[in-house]
Amino acid sequence: PSSSADYLNNPRPPYPALSRRMGEQGKVVVRVFIEVNGTASRAEILKSSGYERLDQTALQTVLRWRYAPGKRAGVPTPMWVEAPIDFVLN
Repeated sequence: PSSSADYLNNPRPPYPALSRRMGEQGKVVVRVFIEVNGTASRAEILKSSGYERLDQTALQTVLRWRYAPGKRAGVPTPMWVEAPIDFVLN
């Protein structure tokens, strides 16, 4: 592709309440398939945070997000992208 898909102004994923109470933190990398209309049709965990709750929240979140589809020769093209999600307690 001549340009990759891009994130739009999507909300941060919710921090699972139990994970917050238990002090769980980590980075999840999700592989997301972006359709030409900017929706995500599939997603899978590429790198786990080490916590199932955080991983599942990241997975569910990226499937709800909207994206600017990637383009090949100026034409929107479906493609896989990696979406890193950081869960950090302040």
